[in-house]
Amino acid sequence: MNSYTTRGVCCRTINFELDGDTIKEVQFVGGCNGNTKGISALVVGMKVEDAIARLEGITCGNKPTSCPDQLAQALKSL
Repeated sequence: MNSYTTRGVCCRTINFELDGDTIKEVQFVGGCNGNTKGISALVVGMKVEDAIARLEGITCGNKPTSCPDQLAQALKSL
């Protein structure tokens, strides 16, 4: 399981596991529980490059990032 410390969002950490280039599991620590569970459910089974393309650049309110964007950053960090 990989762990990524987030920046600029409510969730503190994103834990994720890959199976080759496919997302196997995602867990957000903190943040809006329903939203982060929804993001996790949507990306499981998705190719890493597809998830990055869809999530990168999403903002939250007036913040320059969001939990989905931070997941994209986590996936890019590998």
